[in-house]
Amino acid sequence: MKSFLYHVLRGLIIDEYRKKKTISLEDLAKKGFELSEDNSEKMIDILDGEQAIFLVAQLPMKYQKVIKMRYLQEFSLAEISAITGSSKKTISVQIHRGLAKLRKIYNKDD
Repeated sequence: MKSFLYHVLRGLIIDEYRKKKTISLEDLAKKGFELSEDNSEKMIDILDGEQAIFLVAQLPMKYQKVIKMRYLQEFSLAEISAITGSSKKTISVQIHRGLAKLRKIYNKDD
């Protein structure tokens, strides 16, 4: 009986220490913790997006059209091919070539 109790108590003690303890926001606030919003990453993303849109406007029109549909309007290749009347492979190649030209423009500007 003594070994059984020891085994059960040992298991209970281990379970207690392994439990994940939740901390409420109220307790953290009492200790002086304050949530803060860091908008710097969001602003950087917005500025990068605006720069990318400006660079896309420098591409030839056939590349502009497919890149805008793919990345700004988030159309699938099937949807773009249905809109333009071209095959999926053609659209895929145009997107690939357009991105390559976009990289060249971006690297030239840097």
